[in-house]
Amino acid sequence: MWNNADAIIRARLGQNEQLLWSAQPRGGVAFRIEDLYLIPFSLLWGGFAIFWEWGVSNSGAPLFFRLWGVPFVAVGLYMIIGRFFYDAWLRSNTYYGLTSDRALIVRRTIGDSVRSIELRTLGDVTLSVNNDQSGTITLGNDTPGSGWFSLSPWSRSYYVSAPRFERIEHASDVYNQVRDAQRAAQSS
Repeated sequence: MWNNADAIIRARLGQNEQLLWSAQPRGGVAFRIEDLYLIPFSLLWGGFAIFWEWGVSNSGAPLFFRLWGVPFVAVGLYMIIGRFFYDAWLRSNTYYGLTSDRALIVRRTIGDSVRSIELRTLGDVTLSVNNDQSGTITLGNDTPGSGWFSLSPWSRSYYVSAPRFERIEHASDVYNQVRDAQRAAQSS
């Protein structure tokens, strides 16, 4: 029996393309290494914005000044907590696939988006494994400083940084499958 990821990835296969692996990332709220600097930054931003809005609202300032701080408070609240839930929602709608020719990342949010990485031209493949054998496989070179962009809801490791199979089970096994499929694709 196929899982949901199998069905979603199989619908995007080309002729003579074989599905080798498919999965979804782990769900739930996730903390990443870049959160070491993003959390303090977001607390400073959000704290200042809330302090500003509270001060202006209690000072009897004109309506313009009271409204001026509202977008900053909203952005601050998103950076402090909203981005974690947005990321969890994105991952719950993300599907990974490895075929004989490509690595696929499918997002089914508002419309479908498909990121296809040809194994024949794929360069570096990097593995990061956790103690529980879950991990992340990065397909290509990461963009320096891409962690800062993870504050924005439109990036989250999809457009800004290198494509990756993030928070997957048995990451080492999948990494070996990616490397084998990459070698086979490059030799054909």
